[in-house]
Amino acid sequence: MLGGPVEDDEEARDALRRELLEESSFDRAALPSPPRLRFLQDQETPRPGGSGPFPRRHLVFTAHLPDHLVEAVARTEQDNIDQAPVVWRSAADAVGRHLHPAIGDALDQVTRPGTTTGGPLLLRALTGASYQRR
Repeated sequence: MLGGPVEDDEEARDALRRELLEESSFDRAALPSPPRLRFLQDQETPRPGGSGPFPRRHLVFTAHLPDHLVEAVARTEQDNIDQAPVVWRSAADAVGRHLHPAIGDALDQVTRPGTTTGGPLLLRALTGASYQRR
């Protein structure tokens, strides 16, 4: 999943736009409708080799990307030295997968017809006791 931190002076939607551009060379302004904030998850876990907990908040947006726009997205992650591949999956195909943040089990709430959450769903917080790096 593409993503990254929200800078101190930045709104969440501006961070989304910046991260999409940095990681995939895609401008969300090209979307036919704006991305929707679907999930929030707080994390406070130790970093390998770090001292103390590392706090952050994950914001997960979903968006409909028509086929002609899929071609506009970079095939590899652009701001990572290993150039990890960008792999497209439908939300339904991602249900139950081990994802970070941990939305795999909650994705069915946005894939079932007629299901709405009314707003972002707050997921269980990730802590040193509830999160294990793979």
